[in-house]
Amino acid sequence: MAFELLDEHEQGEVVRKWLRQNTMSIATGIVLALLLIFGWQQWKQRQGRQVVEAALQYQALTKAVDEKRIEDADAIAAALRKDYTGTAYAVMAALGQAERAVTKGDLKAATADLEWALSKASVPALKQLISLRLAQARLADGDANGAIGLLDGIGKEDYAGQVAELRGDALVKLDRAEEARAAYQDALTKLDPQTPNRMFVQMKLDDLGGAPAAQQQGS
Repeated sequence: MAFELLDEHEQGEVVRKWLRQNTMSIATGIVLALLLIFGWQQWKQRQGRQVVEAALQYQALTKAVDEKRIEDADAIAAALRKDYTGTAYAVMAALGQAERAVTKGDLKAATADLEWALSKASVPALKQLISLRLAQARLADGDANGAIGLLDGIGKEDYAGQVAELRGDALVKLDRAEEARAAYQDALTKLDPQTPNRMFVQMKLDDLGGAPAAQQQGS
């Protein structure tokens, strides 16, 4: 309020005095702001370069897989995971490694690859898919409770039919037949009628004494 009462000359003197007293602070603030802007631009450029480099590496990885050069593919995937951890390409490389580990029957390695991918994935839809694959691996490795825990974290609208079927499989392993029947029935209501997998779900349900799909739909 006192400042407003000063005349124009006095206001100018006060401002000049304040500037003299705070020159160093002002200069420091300007330098810091410029450094932040420059640093942000440098970071964006570095991120852009990383994505391009990762994309090229992933292209080499897919070529190696197509040509059945599995050792080369795994080496490239390991490099992607080490050097480009923050990219989606590294996550996809880990998924590929998990798939190859499953093919070789190495469920421990597949589980480790999927756990790494899940920890690094940032896109929700991709995280849901990885959770589903990890639940499958854990169930195949005998960890039915671990599989159900992962399935509980997947959104109800994401892969609903597959989640329900896998839940039924896990419940069968745990000798919880009644709950398994309900899970398989749920899967049949959520799977597309043209999905080939519906037949296998129906077979699993029938093995537990469930009603045929036609009767379920008519009830």
